[in-house]
Amino acid sequence: MPSVPVVEISEVTRRFANGVTALAGVSVSFDTGSFTAVMGPSGSGKSTLLQCAAGLDRPTSGRVSLAGQDLTVLSERRLTLLRRDRIGFVFQSFNLMPALTAEQNVALPLRLAGRRPSRSDVLASLAAVGLADRGGHRPGELSGGQQQRVAIARALLTAPTVLFADEPTGALDSRSSEQVLRLLRELVDQRRQTVVMVTHDAHAAAYADRVLFLADGRIDGEILAPTAEAIMMQLARLEAAAC
Repeated sequence: MPSVPVVEISEVTRRFANGVTALAGVSVSFDTGSFTAVMGPSGSGKSTLLQCAAGLDRPTSGRVSLAGQDLTVLSERRLTLLRRDRIGFVFQSFNLMPALTAEQNVALPLRLAGRRPSRSDVLASLAAVGLADRGGHRPGELSGGQQQRVAIARALLTAPTVLFADEPTGALDSRSSEQVLRLLRELVDQRRQTVVMVTHDAHAAAYADRVLFLADGRIDGEILAPTAEAIMMQLARLEAAAC
């Protein structure tokens, strides 16, 4: 089955009130069922690109579309509804409520939106991340890797068109990181989930199909079928150019 772009970013610029230009005319697309890692030096615009693509931030100019829907023209209410139903977002911090069980944490965003997800759907989401037997556990009873997998299950509950992840392994040890990265890879390979991940870790980025490099708010190369060694060489080149 040929891949088609599910997210298209066209000539996107993002300037902040302090005069900083985080993105400077970026154009890129992400295909259905693909896994893309976004990398670059600190301040290169990685997180801003992710937030604009996910509808969490509005570009100063340019266009962002999700499955043909132009996000830049939506009202705040319609954008909120679209994010809730079609976009999953995973942060470095797990953002779980410590007093709630894993099941309750997975269901919480929809409940806050006035919806009542079925328990079977919640359990299926936990099963998808390998935590079918941990639904009754609170975050303090789970490892860091398990907590991040609960956060991913929460993001998957609405079957999002795209799953965005901002440094999802940044707060994890190496063993837990491997568990989360393997899970993301499996979601792409087995469920054709589209994943876009910001990371600073070359080993993590090597799980992706493509690594996109940013520098000074612009795209500065990409690697297909990446290896950790090739990624580190490219990062070293960007760091040297920045000096």
